[in-house]
Amino acid sequence: MNPILQSGFNLLAKPTGPLCNLDCAYCYYLEKEKMYPGTSSFRMNEETLETFTRKYIHEQPGPEVTFVWQGGEPTLLGIEYFQTALRFQKKYGSGKQISNSFQTNGVLLNDEWCKFFKENNFLIGISIDGPEKLHDTYRINKGGKGSFSKVMSGIDLLKKHHVEFNTLTVVNNINSEYPLEVYHFLKQVGSGYIQFIPIIEYIAGSCSPEKLSLVLPEQSDSAALAPWSVNSVKFGKFLISIFNEWVKRDVGRYFVQIFDATLANEVGVPAGICVFSERCGDALAIEHNGDVYSCDHFVYPEYKLGNINSSTLKKMLLLPEQQKFGNNKYDSLPEQCKKCDVYSYCRGECPKNRFLTSDTGEAGLNYLCEGYKRFFRHTKPYMKYMANELARKRSPANIMNKRFN
Repeated sequence: MNPILQSGFNLLAKPTGPLCNLDCAYCYYLEKEKMYPGTSSFRMNEETLETFTRKYIHEQPGPEVTFVWQGGEPTLLGIEYFQTALRFQKKYGSGKQISNSFQTNGVLLNDEWCKFFKENNFLIGISIDGPEKLHDTYRINKGGKGSFSKVMSGIDLLKKHHVEFNTLTVVNNINSEYPLEVYHFLKQVGSGYIQFIPIIEYIAGSCSPEKLSLVLPEQSDSAALAPWSVNSVKFGKFLISIFNEWVKRDVGRYFVQIFDATLANEVGVPAGICVFSERCGDALAIEHNGDVYSCDHFVYPEYKLGNINSSTLKKMLLLPEQQKFGNNKYDSLPEQCKKCDVYSYCRGECPKNRFLTSDTGEAGLNYLCEGYKRFFRHTKPYMKYMANELARKRSPANIMNKRFN
């Protein structure tokens, strides 16, 4: 049996498609609306929601199924919509343990939403890019005003109702200059699990209004790096600055996704993040109308695998083009990457960001290569120490009592 069908797969659901109440300057998904011209409602209808729920649960090989709701902005659908989703989950649960994760900008959160999340054990992801001056640089509403105050109100409500939440911070050309300010802020607001997502986008040099302007580099000869993209070296320094504080004070108290993934790769267990896995292809995205794509970052017409209403997820996962997509994460890497001393941590990162050439002229070098090399080389001795502690059945937090030269 195919390994994906043995170990399970992920499906990121976008029941509102690209619709959002914010107008974040760097958002790569807002313009996906252009892929569905003439659409009057970007709302996954009840029939498609039921079909998606049934197939996703029944086709998962294991006893646990996690629904990940994203957008756009899923709160635009209202609480009743997700009450319906829970009803379908119960109807088709088949005795499996089902959980729900919900990514939101937090702007529309109120007491009713938070009560619903708490009662149904939703894990909430809040998008926030740091203190107000950093967050409001790009995360603005349709009127061009910052969203920080409303996001903070949403976080306060989550804490009031004891809803479990984590934070997702997009690292861009501005906030990457303030690593400790960002990290201290996230701890201050109560984020126990922190995700840092580097933003790298390409803008087509010229395109008609109905075409996507944010493209993969190979889709446009005249495409240029978007101004909000994070600099590779600065991203590496951003991570190192935060790591240096975390490893001295916060191990076991605050969890940073990339630090956890790096330690997992050192230990030899799955990293838990597709970008740091050797191969990919097991994390699909489903749009409002049931269209399924190879990956959330590859929602382009050429990466459409089919539709949930007319095919099965297993069939789409096993399509030759999806198998090739997943295997290419390793197969298309330059030899420079495969021989790199930090390959076991990096794994070439996301294929979306591989648009540089290697020292020998091979295509496919990751834009973030220099930054990641700095970060992984810096953290390697610490990761080896923590891995050794785990092997001896001791806490990795013991590293906080260790001093490195």
